[in-house]
Amino acid sequence: MRVREDTVSTDPWGRVDDDGTVYVRTAEGERAVGSWQAGEPEEALAYFHRKFDELAGQVQLLEQRVKGTDLAPAQAEATIVKLREAVADAHAVGDLGALVQRLDALTELVAKRREEVKAARDVARAEAKGIKERIVAEAERIAEETTHWKSGGERLRQLVEEWKTAERIDRVTEAALWKRLSAARTAFAKRRKAYFAGLDEQREGIRSQKERIVVEAEALADSTDWGQTAAIYRELMQQWKSAGRASREVEDELWGRFKAAQDQFFQARSAVFAERDASLAANAEAKEVLLAEAEKILPVTDARAARAALRSMLERWEAVGPVPREQRDRLEGGLRRIDDAVRKAEEAEWKRSNPEARARAQSTVDQLRSSIEQLEKKLGKAQAAGRAKDVKDAEEALAARRSWLEEAERTLAEFS
Repeated sequence: MRVREDTVSTDPWGRVDDDGTVYVRTAEGERAVGSWQAGEPEEALAYFHRKFDELAGQVQLLEQRVKGTDLAPAQAEATIVKLREAVADAHAVGDLGALVQRLDALTELVAKRREEVKAARDVARAEAKGIKERIVAEAERIAEETTHWKSGGERLRQLVEEWKTAERIDRVTEAALWKRLSAARTAFAKRRKAYFAGLDEQREGIRSQKERIVVEAEALADSTDWGQTAAIYRELMQQWKSAGRASREVEDELWGRFKAAQDQFFQARSAVFAERDASLAANAEAKEVLLAEAEKILPVTDARAARAALRSMLERWEAVGPVPREQRDRLEGGLRRIDDAVRKAEEAEWKRSNPEARARAQSTVDQLRSSIEQLEKKLGKAQAAGRAKDVKDAEEALAARRSWLEEAERTLAEFS
């Protein structure tokens, strides 16, 4: 009985009666929260303290959600009601009054949040009205001014989609603005129809312009001034694109003539370039031999010797001269790959010879081994004392540090 009296005097929030009944102290007085027959009063109070901690954890979690997330006020209020009931009927020992006060504070915060949400909704509707007024104004401007029919029509479709995604506003204003948007779309469609109806008058002029382009292109088909003539063909192509489109039949016939003349010139140029490349084939063969010789540097075992060998190889490579275009990238890429391997070997050699980095790696290994030794002692004490939680914590800490030690030892081994 003496132990029970000590428990009563030392715990501010509860006690265990002689018959094992557990009481919690509140501002309204004591309240029985359970019965304990399995052990000492300290164990009973510890058990009901844990129940209190679980309840306090739920309150803390709600506080975090209310303060740190966009939890809906209605959902928050419903949770507060449930927690109030849980605190009122709690079979736990602790400062239940403090939990009620925290829930009161949350109630005030949620009420304020509700007002903020309402204000934000009002602001959103005001913004939506501004957005829809802007959409209508832009649609009316497109309907009156735009002559780029494809982009104008696409933009009007985008404006309709923007309208659909915007927040709804009052019905009267919504209907009036939608009526203006629909009228703008109709006006744009009428202007576009009238424009295309007048295209036939323009197509004759386009045909004449493109016939001039085709005649000039055909006159250049036999030219051997490769650079200047290629530039002229590019300019003629730009003129073709900017001239507009003739009727479909005329467009196809003129384009066939233009492309035939252009192809004749560029095919002749390609043949000449191919012949020129053939004269460089001997250079390509010489570089193939050099590349095969350079491949023997790999794998790099001595970075300094490899760099010296590659430097000599590069001098001979440059002395050979140019190669055909279709082989240039492959040959240069092969040599560049070997150069990259040598450079990486040089970097690795520098890292291995860096005493500061090795010292840091050794220090890390030493610290982790010391930490593991201390944790193993702590684990042994916890196991001997039967403290399951401390055993679990120590085992988890040991597992993490052993994993870190393996990685640190691998890093240290790289300096060997």
